[in-house]
Amino acid sequence: MRIIAGRHRGRVLRAPEGAATRPTADRVRQALFDMLWHAPWGGRTVVQDQLVLDAFAGTGALGLEALSRGANHATFIETDRAALTALRANIAACKEEPRSAVLTADATRPPRARVPCGLVFLDPPYGQALVPKTVVGLHAAGWIAPGALLVAETAQDEALDLPGYVAVANRSHGAATLHVLRAPGEQAEDAQ
Repeated sequence: MRIIAGRHRGRVLRAPEGAATRPTADRVRQALFDMLWHAPWGGRTVVQDQLVLDAFAGTGALGLEALSRGANHATFIETDRAALTALRANIAACKEEPRSAVLTADATRPPRARVPCGLVFLDPPYGQALVPKTVVGLHAAGWIAPGALLVAETAQDEALDLPGYVAVANRSHGAATLHVLRAPGEQAEDAQ
């Protein structure tokens, strides 16, 4: 597993042993970031200069990819000890400590955000319907900016219904589906 593009391109990322963490594959991350940058509803500003939240961060691959491509700051939320060790090692290897924050917290009940994020990644364990519950928690804690892009990875057979969010793209990659949604707010009309 490695960073695909940007200032950290080619940087190998550490992953914990075992099946507790399921890192997003390089090819899926490549497809996701290509979509974010090149889709009619996207563009480089979707990533560049954004505040990013990587919930269920695992190795931090999604947030670190965003930092590599020009995001201003990434906050990573994770609870698994082995994943936290790998995550912190990956942030250090990329020398991104000044632009990163790691929160050992439950993403469904996160601490209050200081500033909302414009790009939110959710990659929870499959089959537990965690995305809707997490979005409710993140929204209540002020993590999701009006009109933010939310990227959620689920199993292919998981339905995703988030009232008020506008689906802008769905892509299947093997056993996973990437859902890209626009949060309610001032920019939501741009997604239609």
